Amino acid sequence: MRREEVRYGDGLIGLAIWDGDTGPRPGVLVAPTVMGHTALEERRAADLVGLGYGAFILDVYGKGRPPAGFDEALGWMAEMNADRRLLLARLRAALESMRARPEVDAARTAAIGYCFGGKCVLDLARSGAEVAGVVSFHGLFDPPPYLTAARIVAKVLALHGWDDPLATPDAALAFAAELTKAGADWQLHAYGHTVHAFTNPGRPEMYSAAADRRSWAAMQGFLTELFG
Repeated sequence: MRREEVRYGDGLIGLAIWDGDTGPRPGVLVAPTVMGHTALEERRAADLVGLGYGAFILDVYGKGRPPAGFDEALGWMAEMNADRRLLLARLRAALESMRARPEVDAARTAAIGYCFGGKCVLDLARSGAEVAGVVSFHGLFDPPPYLTAARIVAKVLALHGWDDPLATPDAALAFAAELTKAGADWQLHAYGHTVHAFTNPGRPEMYSAAADRRSWAAMQGFLTELFG
């Protein structure tokens, strides 16, 4: 397994991970949680490589370092939430950087994201970006304040804890209505008695081993449907 730090866009730093013994393969963007690039994203990127994909952990903060703690991370996320157009520009820059890599088949790409990263990949789909599909793990559903694509062409899989206080049942239903109106091929898998951050063992008060296992299996089936 090979790793390479990638500088792209306006001061952004991503991480490409791939199996060096194979040729071009589907590429999967990995959008981090509010905490930015952590061991969680690296583990999931390595898992994707083990499944036969190339992975690219993107950077939306552009700070050149991880946040010092949760409070700083919340502040950085608030900056991006206040400028969703800048956020989208950074997401598109990451996609183009990944597509340009020799180990990635530029015609076969997808994106997954966790927490704030889940919202990021949903925004990518909303923009009409050229990705086959996106997967949101306990992501946030609020749409951006700007006009989005009239039709969402990327397939969408949202993996959601039904008791997530950051994405309430009403928000989930509004999200489903939004995707339906945009003509998207969408799925919403809701896990009962499950809250936010259910895939993150580092948050034991929220982690659900069952939902983590089920959501990863659902993602694998989704990617197989996209790429065969």
